[in-house]
This record gives sequence, structure tokens and C-alpha cells, in this order.
Amino acid sequence: MTELIDKKLGPITILFGVENGKYPQGNSFLVEGSKQTALIDPSLGIVSRKDRLPAADLILLSHVHEDHVAGLHLYPSTPCYCHQADALGMQDLAGMMAIYGFEGEGGVDFESTVLDEFFYQPRPDVQTFEDGAVFDLGGVTIKVLHTPGHTRGHCCFMVEWDDQQLVYLGDIELTGFGPYYGDAWSSLTDFETSIEKLTHIESEYWLTFHHKGLIESREQFLVMLKAFREMIGFRESNLLDFLEQPRSMQDIVTHRFVYRPGTGGSMADQVERRSMQMHLDRLMVQGRVALSDEKFTAIK
Repeated sequence: MTELIDKKLGPITILFGVENGKYPQGNSFLVEGSKQTALIDPSLGIVSRKDRLPAADLILLSHVHEDHVAGLHLYPSTPCYCHQADALGMQDLAGMMAIYGFEGEGGVDFESTVLDEFFYQPRPDVQTFEDGAVFDLGGVTIKVLHTPGHTRGHCCFMVEWDDQQLVYLGDIELTGFGPYYGDAWSSLTDFETSIEKLTHIESEYWLTFHHKGLIESREQFLVMLKAFREMIGFRESNLLDFLEQPRSMQDIVTHRFVYRPGTGGSMADQVERRSMQMHLDRLMVQGRVALSDEKFTAIK
């Protein structure tokens, strides 16, 4: 689908991006209370709606990545908030690029992408929140749940009204690709902890920024979350199989465990290197992989 779809759910209006928020698009949403209206993660879908730009009194960011702030430039005077651990990314472009940590030509190219395709503009006036913060919009509340791993400051938002709740998952997106922890500010262990935290939350409605969109059953959500989490183990198992013979880090990077085999580019190389280094560090601590002469080998 290429059309832009709006969907109402109580005080929430989901502003779906093209193709259910498939990257580079995303699913933004509005939460309207009796006192204030909040816009969460203004995406390229908001840019596509600039002829009917939704009004907002404040903007909340689940984290600071290019696709989640693409529409922020359309609200230059609207107060915006993010977790304090990601605020550097809104201070200036250098802070934004530090979150990714891409180096060399790939970093230069991606910086241009952030500026030209996602309309990044610094917001040095960004305000911050921490885990457990509550925004009372008037009859509707948004509670912050810090879920780091994708970035240091990644958060989910629990929207509560009457006796109902929707949990916005940000980039815990439940896709077949699995968790992304390939940036300089990513953490595999934090991501696993955040996923576990979500299994203990009771809610009927769940919303992802990309791809899956609105999920209207906790049972379905748990099935999808389990499959999403299992991609971590799938990558690690494949890595151990590959290390039955001694392999250099370059061998590991070239093989591709995060991306499809054959995926090229400096940025893909850097994501593979960072992601697999996290797995290798853990496996070496567990005594399941040894490093000798700059080559990694699985220990049976």
C-alpha cells in the first residue's frame, strides 16, 4: 500500500507510514488528552502529511535515530523530549553521528543521508526524561519505559486511558530481521534485558514503528516477541558453526550474520563487526570461543 492511513484507537490516532511504516518510513502517532496532545516519533509519514500537519503541544522521541526525527523540523517551536541518554543526538549533528559511530566513507555518506533525506535539524533545546516519567495529557497518560539496547536511551511508551493501555515499542519492531544492535551506542545484553522486561507487561494493544504496526492481542505479541528474540540465538548458533574452523574477524564480517550474504558496503561491514564482536565477547567469557593468533575458534 502506498496511501497514508490514519487509524483511531480511543485517544490515539496512528499515522501509518507507507507500507505500514517500512523503513525509511515509520508509524507515528498522536495522543490527545483534555489538556494536551502529544506527537510521538515524527517520521517521514509526518513529512508526507505536511499539507494537513497534525497539531501537537509536545513531541516525545522513543530514541534519537534519523527515521524517528525526520518530521521534527516541521515543529521548530514545539517542546520535544527524549531520554537523557540519547539527548546528545539532538544537540548537534556531531552528537547524532556519534550514536551511529560509522567511520570512513560510509560515515560521510550517511551524514549526508541524515541531512538530505531525513531533514535532520539540531534541537539544542531538547528536554529529557528518565525511566518511569509520566506525561499527563488530561485523562490520558504516557509512561516512559526505558528499554535500551538499540540505543542507550531507547524507550517504549505505555499509553493509558480509561481501563485500556497501548504499549508503543519503538524499534523493538518484531520483524523477521531481528534485533538491531549494530551502532556504537547499541548493546546486545541491554537489548536482551529490555525484551525480557516487555514479557511481563499486561496490555491488549502494541504498536511498532516499522512494519508490523498495530497488534491487538497480548498472546500474538508474545509469539512475535519470542520469534524476534530468537534471532539473537540464531545468529549466535550460526557464528559458532562458522567457527568450527579458525576464522579472522574479517572472515566473520565478510560471511554476514546480520545481513544477507552478499550485502555490500562499508556500513554493513561496520554493523557486522560491532554486532559479532558483542557475541564473541560473550562466547569467550563463557569459554565457548577461543582467540589465538587473531583467529576465533569454537571450543567443543
